[in-house]
Amino acid sequence: MALLRTFILLFLPLLFCGGTAFACSVFYYIDETTGNIYAVNNEDYFYDTDAYIQVRPAKGKKFARLWYGWDDFAQGGINEKGLFFDGAVTPGQERPKGYKGPKGNLGDRILASCGTVAEALAYLERKKIALDNAHMMFGDRLGNAVVVEWVNGKRNIVRIKENRLLMTNFNLSDTAVDGISCPRYLAIDKELQRLQSLKTPVDLKMLGNAGARGVQVPMKTETGRQGGTLYSSFINISEMKMILVYQLDNEKTTQLDLNEIFAKNTARTIPLE
Repeated sequence: MALLRTFILLFLPLLFCGGTAFACSVFYYIDETTGNIYAVNNEDYFYDTDAYIQVRPAKGKKFARLWYGWDDFAQGGINEKGLFFDGAVTPGQERPKGYKGPKGNLGDRILASCGTVAEALAYLERKKIALDNAHMMFGDRLGNAVVVEWVNGKRNIVRIKENRLLMTNFNLSDTAVDGISCPRYLAIDKELQRLQSLKTPVDLKMLGNAGARGVQVPMKTETGRQGGTLYSSFINISEMKMILVYQLDNEKTTQLDLNEIFAKNTARTIPLE
């Protein structure tokens, strides 16, 4: 618990960094000094959403996995093999010919069936699944990470470079006209570059503060509905440790040892409140 308190105290001053749109930011980072691999996500949505963490046990050929989301739909998660995924909305696009949109809980099915990035990409191709309004990031404990997106009727794969891969709400493979202008992307990437330049080990606390550059403070829509960063998740994939902060409130923090969770091999729902 002492480690968790340290994380929170240093995380708080950078957490409320502002923004005006409900969006998302996700990154995968390899510490070049230690080789440890991390994944960080800010899920931005309405605050009245009944969000939760869902743990599903291994069964037959299905892997144990944990995902976070709502309405029985995984917005992001990780499985016992160390495969991580998350998604983010993008401008609408045309799907490739012969492909269809996902049905049901796609994220859960991928985490149950795939142990690596290559297997996740193969799953999407085998099932002929393409998204027309979002892209997906996959990262594994082997150091492989990609963002897969479907732009102008074509599947594009953006691979990790220089030890990091970051996505927000524009298509990474379609920036020829305007370049990268998303302020959340630029702010997070700048901090990740700074951390890399230190040539010293990083930890979940430092990367959490990098992710904090992209959070969205609570605000109300014209109809009075409040939203912003619904939760932020911080995962050390190498050590299988996870921290989740709900609604930018460090009093609403969940800390999990993923190896212990998966070893129990029992279903569990953890409400976020």
